Amino acid sequence: MSLLTVGHRGVMGVEPENTLRSFVRAEHEGLDVIELDLHLSKDGELVVMHDADVARTTDGSGAIGDFTLAELRQLDAGQGERIPVFQEVVEAVRSPLQAEIKDKAAARVLVGVIGELGLHDRVTVISFHDEALREVRALLPEMPLVLVTGRSTPTAPERALELGAEMVSCELRWLEQETVDRCHAHGIKVISWTVNTDDDLARVRELGLDGVVTDMPEIKRAAAREA
Repeated sequence: MSLLTVGHRGVMGVEPENTLRSFVRAEHEGLDVIELDLHLSKDGELVVMHDADVARTTDGSGAIGDFTLAELRQLDAGQGERIPVFQEVVEAVRSPLQAEIKDKAAARVLVGVIGELGLHDRVTVISFHDEALREVRALLPEMPLVLVTGRSTPTAPERALELGAEMVSCELRWLEQETVDRCHAHGIKVISWTVNTDDDLARVRELGLDGVVTDMPEIKRAAAREA
């Protein structure tokens, strides 16, 4: 069975995460889908970054929401890369995208951009936040959704069903066979994060998952060899 491979923040194991450089590399390495994270800047721009604070991934410090986009552009996000906005990623790569809503306030803005750019067939909206996915579903009834879970993974099947999510993306260490089986019984696909080693991949195969989220390009090649 062929596994869906999702590039985590691009390919953050080998490039600065959530940068155009990382996304372009993920596409070059052949990942099926590219995942990215979204927050809002002080002036309401859809900024691509994982953390709510810029300190870990840039040479600055402070909350994203305290910076305008122009101020964020002054920061180094790794190897001279700048923090991108969502539309720049859309333009830089052609791959399908999983757009993760980190800041719940970003949901409505993302819906607006999806509509404006006609991205309904290319973007899947994903989130840990049920309420963000609920808002997207209300505004874009046909939008594909993915529920992301960590410790709450045992509740994933029922929550995904209630949200109308077609897939769940679960943290591998909390994922059990019974949860996978309940998802599959409802026609919900299951992928897991973060799958970076041969042992992780073996566990994915054992559980019968539909795909993986990975930081490493070689996982794409390893998954293809085993298919």
